[in-house]
Amino acid sequence: MLTVDFQRFRVTPGDRILDMGCGAGRHAFELYRRGAHVVAFDLDADELAGVEKMFGAMRLAGEVPADATAETVQGDALALPFPDDHFDKIIASEVLEHIPDDMRAMRELLRVLKPGGKLAVTVPSWLPERVCWALSEDYHTAPGGHVRIYTRAELEAKFKSIGFRVGGHHHAHGLHAPYWWIKCAVGVNDDRNPLAKAYHQILVWDIMKRPLATRLAERALNPVIGKSVVVYFAKPSTPSTPAPPARETADAV
Repeated sequence: MLTVDFQRFRVTPGDRILDMGCGAGRHAFELYRRGAHVVAFDLDADELAGVEKMFGAMRLAGEVPADATAETVQGDALALPFPDDHFDKIIASEVLEHIPDDMRAMRELLRVLKPGGKLAVTVPSWLPERVCWALSEDYHTAPGGHVRIYTRAELEAKFKSIGFRVGGHHHAHGLHAPYWWIKCAVGVNDDRNPLAKAYHQILVWDIMKRPLATRLAERALNPVIGKSVVVYFAKPSTPSTPAPPARETADAV
């Protein structure tokens, strides 16, 4: 299930792309299929082990172009182990809401992205996330869980303040918000609840079959209750120059 729209976030074969906070690797796998040189980066060694196995399986199955490469790197988002201006593009999907010092992580993304490079950031949308927090304390107090709820305006303002340019946005996964509301209402760790199980089966069916009816329903729901908001940014090709100080006039004494 992809959150980033690859019609907006174009990937060219040979692009060097970082999937920062890759988790189980859903975006990293798509980048690999599209011929990129992918670095799947995460703090969780167990998640990365699974991603590495899938990279190997994709290579063996011939699912990726011959020139594409993929590797996993473990580390901290607050100190990315990469040189300045290293990546053509970066994806940071559903990760910043977990990081207390999010501005430091954002500055690291700016540092390792090439001038002119593109960044796609996804975080939980404000309204669906507020409902989840209201329904379940466990949802947002578990270790490693969400530490903040972003508005899109706040997310964009933070990235703009360090030098990024905003390049548009959209919402995604409108059908998934009710599932998480159900989970929060019945117990976020209760996978046996009949209602939660039934809705999960519908979501799996939708992901596998992608019928027209649910595609149209999700398109209508996304702007209202889309579980994620996706914002696209660009690093300027040249550093912005601060405006010169205003000249003093005869009256400014």
